[in-house]
Amino acid sequence: MKIVKLLMWNIDVKNAVSPDRKLLGCDRMAEVMATFKVMPTGTDVDLDKLEADVQTAIKADRINREPIAFGLVALKVIKIIPDAGGVIDEIENKLKNIDGVGSVEVTDLTRTL
Repeated sequence: MKIVKLLMWNIDVKNAVSPDRKLLGCDRMAEVMATFKVMPTGTDVDLDKLEADVQTAIKADRINREPIAFGLVALKVIKIIPDAGGVIDEIENKLKNIDGVGSVEVTDLTRTL
């Protein structure tokens, strides 16, 4: 019986939430790496300017170009963000409001270590 109680206690402590996260050895919030696919409105959009505008709007960690078809190139934007509600929607809205952006889609969401 003591062994089972000890194992259950360990699981409870790992999953516990505390207002003072330092008590549990977690002094910072978990982070996620979000990848956004930003599609320009057309092939005539200046991608260098679009990249600069994206960087100004959200301070992206990485931006790569991804050829789609017929000269259309999308931007794959990677951003490390806190694992908190509403952050993805906020970033999506900032990206959608940039001139030259046709659509924004979250393509990947991965928890960082």
